[in-house]
Amino acid sequence: MERELWRTLYRLAVALDIPWGHWRYSTAEVLGVYFWAVVHDRPTSWAANPGAWPDDLRPAWLPPQSTLSRRLRQPATVELMTAVEQHLVTLLALGQYLVHIVDAKALPVSKVSRDPDIGYGRGTGAFQQGYKLYAIWSGGPMPLAWGLAPMNVSEKTMARRLIPTMPGGGYLLGDPEYDANPLYDLATAAGFQLVAKKRKDRGRGGLGHRRQSPGRLRSIELLSTKFGRALYNQRNAIECRFGTLTSTGGGLAPLPAWVRRFNRVRHWVQAKILAAGARWLILNEPQKLAFA
Repeated sequence: MERELWRTLYRLAVALDIPWGHWRYSTAEVLGVYFWAVVHDRPTSWAANPGAWPDDLRPAWLPPQSTLSRRLRQPATVELMTAVEQHLVTLLALGQYLVHIVDAKALPVSKVSRDPDIGYGRGTGAFQQGYKLYAIWSGGPMPLAWGLAPMNVSEKTMARRLIPTMPGGGYLLGDPEYDANPLYDLATAAGFQLVAKKRKDRGRGGLGHRRQSPGRLRSIELLSTKFGRALYNQRNAIECRFGTLTSTGGGLAPLPAWVRRFNRVRHWVQAKILAAGARWLILNEPQKLAFA
């Protein structure tokens, strides 16, 4: 499967790349070597070694690790990875779903890590230090929208950034952490109805004397109906989404020791998300990958 994943991601990168001008290695070639490392859960120094490649896949010229590290920080590389992600989102038709789920997953690191970019916050059942993947999922194998931040960044803060980027419309399901009037207003403006249970600290009524977002009032009304409760129960699928992403072979397992600092973690997470989307297409709809 590693070979098929790499071929798919590399071919997409080549198809979407822009001529590189004065660079010795194109951005697609740099990403190709990086994807080879990611799908094998290895560092870039390993992928820069010709011995790590089979004869039929090895590039004629491999960039050294120092070049990989430098080029991966370039805006052109980030833009090409994003273009590959957007293309996969289109192939998977993630925008067609009406029900979306917003949540976050902790990506903890060792307590003795000296990474200056990590944060200390609530993780899985305890306080941890590291990063968090904040994501909005629909019915596909990869998030429709996502972001990365230190673990101490509030889920509401990241939701404010993610909701306006979502295409389409429909329902957006969240836990009580997302029960905030500004988020309901943002969701409504983006064409979505946010549905979140009231936070326990809101009291029995949970309305107070301040202005309430029409979206929040609609959410409360929905959750009092049979339809609304059945709709909200679909939020449980978030565990399957994150579970599949993190437990599949070559998926987003705990961050390796060599993946530290924000930019490296973001690249690693994004590449794992791309691999998840490519894997699903290879296994279920390979005809969609018949690109040049």
